[in-house]
Amino acid sequence: MRRLSNNRTSFTTGFRFSSQWSSFDNIIGSHFREPIPSTTHPNYHHHLFGRSCVTTELLPLPFANKSHIRRQPLKHNFSSVAVEPAEIDWDNLGFKFMPTDYMYMTKFYEGENFSKCELQRFGNIQLNPCAGILNYGQGLFEGLKAYRKHDGNILLFRPNENGLRLRMGAERMCMPCPSVEQFVEAVNATVLANERWIPPAGKGSLYIRPMLMGSGAVLGLAPSPEYTFLIYVSPVGNYFKEGLAPINLIVETVTPRATPGGTGGVKTIGNYAAVLKAQIAAKENGFSDVLYLDSVHKRYVEEVSACNVFVVKVLYFFHFVVYQ
Repeated sequence: MRRLSNNRTSFTTGFRFSSQWSSFDNIIGSHFREPIPSTTHPNYHHHLFGRSCVTTELLPLPFANKSHIRRQPLKHNFSSVAVEPAEIDWDNLGFKFMPTDYMYMTKFYEGENFSKCELQRFGNIQLNPCAGILNYGQGLFEGLKAYRKHDGNILLFRPNENGLRLRMGAERMCMPCPSVEQFVEAVNATVLANERWIPPAGKGSLYIRPMLMGSGAVLGLAPSPEYTFLIYVSPVGNYFKEGLAPINLIVETVTPRATPGGTGGVKTIGNYAAVLKAQIAAKENGFSDVLYLDSVHKRYVEEVSACNVFVVKVLYFFHFVVYQ
């Protein structure tokens, strides 16, 4: 990481937590993937895709005839003309879903290699009512962001780590999974296809939500025979209404977030609905979120529902000088 400064991290009485990022000039180090250059950059294909299996020819926007809505082979033929930004009130984004132009989606079967790479218009998907994700919660998701710099370049924060975590989760949930390289290439393709939805520098970010789920029909309790990998994006502002300011957390002493031997170590979809009851109660009482303790001793800090928490222990050293 070349430069990512943290002005202040505090954890005080009443569990008021603050974490403010003051600079996002360059958040990807040389050991991470290069920044995604703007489509106006003459050599951006090389920097972005490398050995990618993605070929990109975006579907027309908008569609005058629904018969044109189909998956097409994709080629790298983006225009060199600057992309016009979407007409959005960038100063009041908030953290809510906003449909964009394209999503990435592919299906593959147990035992198959993950190889098909497809972009298509964003829209609803079809699922069998007997799908593994609907009946048994066999699914994972990730969350990362793309940022626009003042010079127009687009930055991703270590997407390879998200790809690695997805693979770890897939192993736990008995699911096949794209490689880290394929994951990063899919993220890159989806971000560039939706470039006009990336907020201007300092106005927010493009939230990226990759998902891996058992989409095949399975009645008995077993791994799904078919899997869907998809990525959609949405422009967002700050998650909490307080913005870049301290938030109030309530300590949950009854309901744990995760238990030993469970799935708390992976981002499986079923981990999240269980926190809604405590989170709703917290917000009704004026708190921003919930701070969970460990499930065994109920005294050790573990995590917050929707953000990370860091506790910093500061040691003070006093140097005494004796003058004679």
